[in-house]
Amino acid sequence: MNEALLRSLVPSVLAVLVRRGADFAAAEDAVQEALIEALRIGTADPSPGSSSSGESVRDLKGWLVTVAWRKFLDATRADAARRRREDLVEEEPVPGSVPAVDDTLQLYFLCAHPSLTPSSAVALTLRAVGGLTTRQIAQAYLVPEATMAQRISRAKRTLSDNGVSPARRARGRFDQPGDVATVLRVLYLVFNEGYSGDVDLAAEAVRLTRQLAAAFDHPEVAGLLALMLLHHARRATRTAPDGSLVPLAEQDRGRWDTGAIAEGVEILQAALALDRLGEYQAQAAIAALHADAPAAEETDWVQIVEWYDELARLTDNPVVRLNRAVAVGEADGPRAGLAALAALDDSSPNSSSKGPLPRRTAVAAYLHERDGDLETAARLYAEAAQQAPNLAERDHLTRQAARLNTRLSR
Repeated sequence: MNEALLRSLVPSVLAVLVRRGADFAAAEDAVQEALIEALRIGTADPSPGSSSSGESVRDLKGWLVTVAWRKFLDATRADAARRRREDLVEEEPVPGSVPAVDDTLQLYFLCAHPSLTPSSAVALTLRAVGGLTTRQIAQAYLVPEATMAQRISRAKRTLSDNGVSPARRARGRFDQPGDVATVLRVLYLVFNEGYSGDVDLAAEAVRLTRQLAAAFDHPEVAGLLALMLLHHARRATRTAPDGSLVPLAEQDRGRWDTGAIAEGVEILQAALALDRLGEYQAQAAIAALHADAPAAEETDWVQIVEWYDELARLTDNPVVRLNRAVAVGEADGPRAGLAALAALDDSSPNSSSKGPLPRRTAVAAYLHERDGDLETAARLYAEAAQQAPNLAERDHLTRQAARLNTRLSR
């Protein structure tokens, strides 16, 4: 059974059911039941006599649509509270070929509905578009399956309560109140979850973004795909065998995935040629400059600063300006970096009421060490360790503080 092929067909099968008039939540449940049925009986090719792989895929999609529609009708018949839908039973299409209409793009927008919380949007995208089971998503996020099931159910109810109406579905339309930036933020959230459980969320995000790029010709979609590929290319070198973090400058560049880097750069160049710059393209350009350097000391930090300037104009994000301070410290010296860091503090007078900027203290520690002020750097590394968002970063920063304290005690 080609499970990957089945999962890739989920959004188009779901879209067929919704276009026929099925409620989104009920349709999604029916498609999941059809997938389980396919895996149970091993339906890899319902029509072995197909003359081509393309026909085989269409036959499998048709089989899934037929089974999912019947599952939906069975649920409809069994639910006395939904007797108003019984007319759908009379309208069951004859099993056969499925129209070559792909509503995958609309499903991306629907799952990234602005009324959903980020965690709910991510979970619903993984289930409805990615085809993952509730159990797989729960394992990936290290929560009980029942908790994830409730989160997904609440997300589907939210969509039902926010404009995804039967009348609109009857006209063959989906509710798309958000823009592409909303969809891309959801996909980037998935990517940044990395790997846990039996699902590689980073690889899953790359797959879903590829699928979106095939359905939607937009430079920022291409920019996000390039950014993911360029970051993913370094994945094997980011941690040591004991799980400790390996900073970019210390990573073994010979182990980076050159194929992913080349693909990412090619996609990025095509997107930049459209002259519609966006934040993901700018981030990908920075990642490409890091990937292009044969060694850390050969990194073109001047260009990276210029790209951070572009990114800051696009987003006005304090995290971007924090990263720019690091780049300035590399391009113009640590004191210039500390000055950029101080300017960031001065431009955010109300930041203290929102809590410390993540990793700001760690950046200050690094720049002070580069400037030769080891005592201040050691103290700041220890403070940064206490603020670290995860155990791996805390351990890394604690080791940095210990390393400098050892040097100071000699």
